[in-house]
Amino acid sequence: MAKKQGGLKDSYDLVIIGAGPGGYVAAIRAAQLGLQVACVESMSREGGIGGVCLNWGCQPAKAMLESAALANRISHDAAEFGIRVKSFELDIGAAVARSRQISERLVKGVKFLFDKNEITPIYGHGRLLSPKQVEVELNEGGKTTLSCKNIIIATGSRPKTFPGFEFDGERVISSRNALELTKLESNMMIVGAGATGMEFADVFNAFGVEVTIVEALPQLLPLEDREIAGVVERSFKKRGIKVKKDTRIKSLEKLKTKLKVTVEGPKGEDVLETGILLMAVGRAPNTEDVGLDAAGVKLDDAGWIQADEYCRTSADGVYVIGDVAGPPMLAHKGSHEGIIVAEHIAGVPTHPIDYSNVPSCTYCHPEVASVGRTEKQAKEDGFDVKVGKFPLSANGRALTAGAPDGMVKLVADAKYGEVLGLHMVGHNVTELVAEGGLGRALETTVEEIAYTIHAHPTLSETIMEAAFAAMGRPIHI
Repeated sequence: MAKKQGGLKDSYDLVIIGAGPGGYVAAIRAAQLGLQVACVESMSREGGIGGVCLNWGCQPAKAMLESAALANRISHDAAEFGIRVKSFELDIGAAVARSRQISERLVKGVKFLFDKNEITPIYGHGRLLSPKQVEVELNEGGKTTLSCKNIIIATGSRPKTFPGFEFDGERVISSRNALELTKLESNMMIVGAGATGMEFADVFNAFGVEVTIVEALPQLLPLEDREIAGVVERSFKKRGIKVKKDTRIKSLEKLKTKLKVTVEGPKGEDVLETGILLMAVGRAPNTEDVGLDAAGVKLDDAGWIQADEYCRTSADGVYVIGDVAGPPMLAHKGSHEGIIVAEHIAGVPTHPIDYSNVPSCTYCHPEVASVGRTEKQAKEDGFDVKVGKFPLSANGRALTAGAPDGMVKLVADAKYGEVLGLHMVGHNVTELVAEGGLGRALETTVEEIAYTIHAHPTLSETIMEAAFAAMGRPIHI
């Protein structure tokens, strides 16, 4: 093939717009299968190679949560473990710096994998001219047009807010801004009690900020099982985090040194004062200026790009993966879609993604992890349900870790015993959820889980114990 200026080729088998967890994984898998791949990344403030997840989302946020967990351990648990700390200092700046170092290391790793697999990174803003052409406004100046056999749109999403509560980056902030805070106010209000809001509430509470969570729905973590969410709420309140459920924000007044937020809850309107307002009310798809109309790519009624079970859009040869394809907006979902699409394009036997079996994890303390139907959803879907529960307070490994708060809840079909959902809250439960996902993929029953020998002492035993409980014969409760 003829080369363009700067080493770019005239055409590629696949051009991917976006180098986040969906885009870069798709690029690597496609290259492994022998396709010539270019990956276009704008390197914007919200992303870069590795996307929001590696740069300004999942990874740095989890680094901050580890700092928060350590702070809480030293503050509350060290003496119980036989370690007396006479004094210590909380340094949010050092925690932020550590999170940035981790992000930079991971991004370097992705760049290494691009080189290893001979993937061409192109830095600039990509848009479709047709289903077979992508125009790139290069960061270094000028434009180039890439011809290709296939295109993957992986442009991701961005934090959204409400009218009247626009981000200013200083006092009304997004999750992106929150990861850069090196100076903290004495108090903070977080609007939205999904995973993002709950994780930041955990972090800033651990660093001495008085945190208030405002959630419009009747429970924290609205997508999780009610009982599981209740455990987290009790834990947060015990740590001094204020919780206002069934409460909506109405208006914002910016004063010189504080913010006044009018809220409306079950008891009527109230005015709350705060130093910082973190809006964690969801994310919006990045579909603007991507050339969707030019290529004939359609959106659904909610504004996400339409796709079938193999992530194919309405335009022939154009695929969509990750956040821009719609919920669940999770990095691992986007990565899995990327593998499926790469294999589909290469003609390798693959499978459509099962969106009912995507695990969800929230890394606040205690952690929350789930996969499959909640008890309520299973009943609404017409199942005769049996439930097995096991408290972490009866698990030896949880007790030795000093983390007795939490539970495992297993939801199963009463007739055949098939596992319909697994829901957990407690210490390190995000590391356990894969057993539920694998089990559901294999149509596992509670009996099969119960009679699979789990190592002792481990947290994973709690899943086996919950299975025995679902069978009506619990062992350790």
